[in-house]
Amino acid sequence: MADRARVLLVDDREENLIALEAILSSLDVVPIRARSGEEALKALLSTDFALILLDVRMPGMDGFETAAHIKRRERTRNIPIIFLTVVDSAPDYAFRGYAAGAVDYLTKPFDPWVLRAKVAVFVELYTMNRRLSEQAALLRERLSNELPEGGDHASVLAELAGRVTAVEDELRRVRELADKSADAPLNGAVAELTERVAHLRAGFDALG
Repeated sequence: MADRARVLLVDDREENLIALEAILSSLDVVPIRARSGEEALKALLSTDFALILLDVRMPGMDGFETAAHIKRRERTRNIPIIFLTVVDSAPDYAFRGYAAGAVDYLTKPFDPWVLRAKVAVFVELYTMNRRLSEQAALLRERLSNELPEGGDHASVLAELAGRVTAVEDELRRVRELADKSADAPLNGAVAELTERVAHLRAGFDALG
């Protein structure tokens, strides 16, 4: 895919950023670094991200404050956030993380395979959502511009049917990944996407 999904890595320690990049190196993503909460918010002004990996303990603006700013912005409020922190953090950190809008919370040192798997599924969901939006827009455009003109309705509908089916096939693959993880946040996101695809299919079927 030409426009690869971007993942924002937010940590004030260089060695942690290097480690995160190494963990994600086998995935088809573009990691973008931010060394502070302020730097992360600046990056979010101009770039779309599939996911944010956010360290809790940072000087100045910590992870919770950074997440609060992210969730207040219309442009960024729906970007999933996974909080990362050391194992000896305050016992209420996990609660504060979820309260701040995080979809997950991992303590360091975490299993690289677990983090990579979680990132992979969220990136797949991001890609699916983007593709679904593109297909829905195309469906609306073709229906409004081409069908009323008396063109070849059958060929247009056949093309659109193929596109809808392709989205459904990819959704099944993403759902299998989420089911294997037994991860509640991931499965919740997949359920929401499934509903969007079902609406797209219902709208298309109504044409026939």
